[in-house]
Amino acid sequence: MAKALEPRVQSAQLPSIRGPERVPLTLNVNGRTFSLSVEPRRTLLDALRNDLGLTGAKKGCDEGTCGACTVLLDGKPVYSCLLLAVECQEHEIETIEGLARDGKLHPVQEAFVEHDALQCGFCTPGQILSVKALLEQNPEPTEEDVKRAVSGNLCRCGAYPHIVEAALAAAKKLKS
Repeated sequence: MAKALEPRVQSAQLPSIRGPERVPLTLNVNGRTFSLSVEPRRTLLDALRNDLGLTGAKKGCDEGTCGACTVLLDGKPVYSCLLLAVECQEHEIETIEGLARDGKLHPVQEAFVEHDALQCGFCTPGQILSVKALLEQNPEPTEEDVKRAVSGNLCRCGAYPHIVEAALAAAKKLKS
């Protein structure tokens, strides 16, 4: 074998390979800590839906295209179908189920209802979480800011004008 093609072994300790058997996992979801045992290949979406029963995030395309699986990871919108659950340990995960408090909808949820910003509802959880993240970063967004924030969330029903209206109304509501 030519010298350039010989495998190189570093003297440093290689990380231990985990799997394919189940591994212990701790997730912080909506302010609660959950201990699970999952295969290392399990996505965050599947762990949320199948292991924790949190079905707000939807499995749409399962390839990071539609945004139906959007959740917040440390306050930022992410596609949960593209993240391994084991990567999400030591992070704060927020799902649509964690928004309402004491039976009262979050102002973004209220605005979506008031402005009829949903039709079939499949994309709604992801849209709402994307808007929530935007408003936490930018409490006075423009229409263009809202459109950019939800550009990763597809709506088959075409409720986009109402979604933008709802986001701008929620911004006003949160300000007052």
